[in-house]
Amino acid sequence: MKRRRFLFIAAAAAFGGPARAEITTWQADMFGGTVRIDLRGPRALSADVVRNVGATIAEVEAAASLFKPASALRRLNATGRLDEPPAILLDLCSLADDLYRRTDGRFDPTVQPLWRALAEGRDTADARAAIGWNRVRIGTPVRLDDGQALTFNGLAQGYAADRVRALLRKAGYNQALVEMGEYATIGGPFTVAVEDPAIGTVAVRRLTGNAIATSSPAAMRIGGSFHILGPKREVPCWSTISVEAESAALADGFSTAFCLMSADDIRKAMGKARDVMRVTAVDFAGDVSTF
Repeated sequence: MKRRRFLFIAAAAAFGGPARAEITTWQADMFGGTVRIDLRGPRALSADVVRNVGATIAEVEAAASLFKPASALRRLNATGRLDEPPAILLDLCSLADDLYRRTDGRFDPTVQPLWRALAEGRDTADARAAIGWNRVRIGTPVRLDDGQALTFNGLAQGYAADRVRALLRKAGYNQALVEMGEYATIGGPFTVAVEDPAIGTVAVRRLTGNAIATSSPAAMRIGGSFHILGPKREVPCWSTISVEAESAALADGFSTAFCLMSADDIRKAMGKARDVMRVTAVDFAGDVSTF
């Protein structure tokens, strides 16, 4: 899980001169923060796109938000079974399965009971015993093992950013910066700072059509623990990890998992991941490495 308080989307259409370009703004509370969309282009086009972007984000929330009591994910966690899972939830399960395999189990959405136990100050033995993505059955229905619950907080926002980017591209926007905790871009270059909570800005990255996500375990603590939890009792190896990848969802997931992996393990995972371009890692002494 990563803290997100303000989410921002800005895009420019590829048609019309300056006289036709107007800014349309829309704002709503989503994903536990505030989403604001600024679109520059013909007003009739922008108004329609704003509605579609809002609907797209709401659709992801309805499938995978822990903040929405009626979401598909909350219903799955409550009963351990979902007979008619929405396509978005199945997409996220598929992405999680891929990340689980590519990170040797460090990315594991079944840490949710452990997160709650720590947050509520309860004993963690039962929650730790329930961890294991390999025990989740993906399909129709989706089924969890006894005591399990899922969180897609390390994936859903990046997934939503990718869907918004695809919608904007289809609508004709040739320049877009979608920030939802992660950044996804169309065109560019866009300049994005990589920041560590202890020492501030450690790098500046230029994005052109790709995505970046940054995770910092010490940005928030739960029950005295870092908020990025090791499914096999791993402790974070890094103060900050930033991942540049083809998609925001992959950048989001890898940045979470890589926090729990050594430099050698990150290099090994990257050797098999052609969709990951660069990793920036800050250790707890403040030293910066690039892989």
